[in-house]
Amino acid sequence: MEAWLETLFGELHWSLLGLVIVVSLYVLGKAADWLVDEAVEVSERSNIPKTVIGATIVSLGTTTPEVAVSVLASLEGAPGLALGNAVGSVICDTGLILGIAALIAPLPLDRSIVNRQGWIQFFAGVALVLFAVPWAQPMSAFTAGGRLPQWVGIAFLAALGVYLVQSIRWARQETVETPNELAHDDAPTWLVILKLVGAVAIVVFSAQVLIPAVDEAATRFSIPESIIAATLVAFGTSLPELVTSVTAARRGHGELAVGNVVGADILNVLFVSGAAAAATPGGLIADSHFFAVLFPVMLFVLLVFRIGIFLSGKEMRRPFGYVLLGAYGVYLIVSFLFPDLTPAV
Repeated sequence: MEAWLETLFGELHWSLLGLVIVVSLYVLGKAADWLVDEAVEVSERSNIPKTVIGATIVSLGTTTPEVAVSVLASLEGAPGLALGNAVGSVICDTGLILGIAALIAPLPLDRSIVNRQGWIQFFAGVALVLFAVPWAQPMSAFTAGGRLPQWVGIAFLAALGVYLVQSIRWARQETVETPNELAHDDAPTWLVILKLVGAVAIVVFSAQVLIPAVDEAATRFSIPESIIAATLVAFGTSLPELVTSVTAARRGHGELAVGNVVGADILNVLFVSGAAAAATPGGLIADSHFFAVLFPVMLFVLLVFRIGIFLSGKEMRRPFGYVLLGAYGVYLIVSFLFPDLTPAV
């Protein structure tokens, strides 16, 4: 669909292109409001914490397009792009999105849940790096790169199944301490869940329309391709997580924002890179640039988030948001100055 949209937008008059951008932004914002409402409704009705809802249902829906992009890229002979999509999304989710959400409002932390899910998030990122290292000659990774083997992709998918099953078990054990005062929809629960899925689908679809439209507009205004690649392309597939987390934080449901980011990071490793590697007999290529730039930045933002959870009480406050945004800013600067070091994701 992306190629078709790029062709379509390339033929539109600038006024119609501007209208597409405005309408897409409006729909994206309204759909995000709807998504947050329905996610909170599901949480209140089921007595499942919003962090868990964000880390499972919402993040699974918002990362599905990234899986499709990565698997398609690997099947079309671009396994490096597939891995770049997964790693770049983790950097964007944790650095940019969580950083912005923390600046908007303090993010409530259910420490038991965030610690549990957060350690899975951290070790998933570490596992991705370790399995990509050529252990026969580990230092060659910085010159010749490495590879994520197909068997690791299959193992990641198996781990994803275990994670989802265990998340369901944990969800059944967790209860929300606050009363169900936010429940306001008279519809049956199955319909509320269906509306939540529909809201996720609209967020994802409107984001997929918006990005190529903005990309085309940027090209017409002669914005350098390297800047487009490091900004629009870099967080394009993470836009659903961005708008969902920002909306949740703005409306006082920071737990949903945290859960969405943590769950999306886990799925980017186990689902996105796992599915892409499993679909590629030769595995996913991690060239030297991954070890020089992408992997270190990814591990740094994940470590900062872990430290933030350790040092925070019941809320993650603005200082950690600044640090996370600073890490993402360094990544962007490297992207601008050395575009060849950071493959488009």
